[in-house]
Amino acid sequence: MLMDDKNILNRISELVDEEHQLRAAAQAHEKGTDEEAQNRLRELEESLDQCWDLLRRRRAARATHGDPDAEGVRPKPEVERYLQ
Repeated sequence: MLMDDKNILNRISELVDEEHQLRAAAQAHEKGTDEEAQNRLRELEESLDQCWDLLRRRRAARATHGDPDAEGVRPKPEVERYLQ
């Protein structure tokens, strides 16, 4: 699926919102310490890493007069722990 910067930013916002909800629930001791919630948080972090990486590479391609649409999502292990 081809994503433009706006779609990527919207997806980042959705992922961050879900992450904040899970973390708030954990702090309120509602849930979040169970294995399912921890796994979901890990998935969210990995997906965020992928989105930020794609957005950064699209912007770099545009800055160097390349084709941002030629950039695709890289595998999670390749972008793990991406620093914003």
